[in-house]
Amino acid sequence: MHHLSRADARRIAVRAQWLTADRPTDLHETVRHLTFLQLNPTAAIAPSADLVLWSRLGSAYDPQDLTDALDEQSIIEFRGMLRVAQDMALYRAEMAVWPGVGPRVKDWQRGNRQWVADNEACRQDVLELLRADGPLPISELPDTCVRPWKSSGWNNNRNVTMLLGLMVQMGDVAPAGGTGRDRLWDLAERVYPPDPPIPLEEAYRIRDERRLAALGIARSKGPEQPVEPLDVREVGEPATIDGVRGEWRVDPALLDAGPFEGRAALLSPFDLLLYDRKRMTDVFEFDYILEMFKPAAARRWGYYALPVLYGDRLVGKLDATADVKAGVLRVHAVHEGDPWDAATRAAVDREIDDLARWLELDLRRS
Repeated sequence: MHHLSRADARRIAVRAQWLTADRPTDLHETVRHLTFLQLNPTAAIAPSADLVLWSRLGSAYDPQDLTDALDEQSIIEFRGMLRVAQDMALYRAEMAVWPGVGPRVKDWQRGNRQWVADNEACRQDVLELLRADGPLPISELPDTCVRPWKSSGWNNNRNVTMLLGLMVQMGDVAPAGGTGRDRLWDLAERVYPPDPPIPLEEAYRIRDERRLAALGIARSKGPEQPVEPLDVREVGEPATIDGVRGEWRVDPALLDAGPFEGRAALLSPFDLLLYDRKRMTDVFEFDYILEMFKPAAARRWGYYALPVLYGDRLVGKLDATADVKAGVLRVHAVHEGDPWDAATRAAVDREIDDLARWLELDLRRS
């Protein structure tokens, strides 16, 4: 059992996320290590996946490189996450037994299976069209569902959208380039590498190990997430964190990694360092909520405030907007947690300057 201070745990987490002074240089290696980049359509400053890569690689990162990787299918979208193509071998066995076996399967998953079964003719229509003419955009795929998708939300009657999402989980189809409205769809067998699937339980273990290497320290058990778990079960080694409850697992490779040399970083609201909001609160003692869904008058930090990392602490938020038409990065406010010293302020200012250069925008401060 390893007994860690909060500072120890924070430094392990920051190291694991490649947010120290020793920056990575390779896009694919970075995506593979982080295990995924979360897609989100909001781009008040830049798309989240690009912000995550810029915060690691710096201004040498060109977003076109990620676009090219998606088009070449060396990086693949899977359930709203970007992963290197080779990692899909870790998911193929799970697809083959969709929606799962034993106690892992919930009632709502059985309901999804029945909905697909009821619309099997539409599924076959989609597969036949993609086999003949794919890849295709969703607008060219037929809706021949006999049982519509019912929802109290905005997915109500979005039959093809929901069917494609479930067919991705089944291993039938996959995004084949582009994102958002420009996304193309094709047969999964033409998108995923032909590597043999890794057996299910072994794949779960490897995914847990990879997740712990990316997080550094994580709970052994956590609340269920729809796509990417927060916990790592029994991989790594057990640990406690002073003042923090819970059973933790730590990557032993990061326990004796030498002197810690941190830096300043501006993070996407969907950055993996923040993905587990409870860990963020308990270990980093950071108060943060993404406020873009709040009325403007109710926001404390801004529509799309970027958390600010300095060393091993989350120290504030940057409220900024990229006004591409005007050619300007507008900084509305920089919210400090505890008052910053001169070194912190100077380092954060350099990151803001670098963000504007990377975006090729002039910097305007309110």
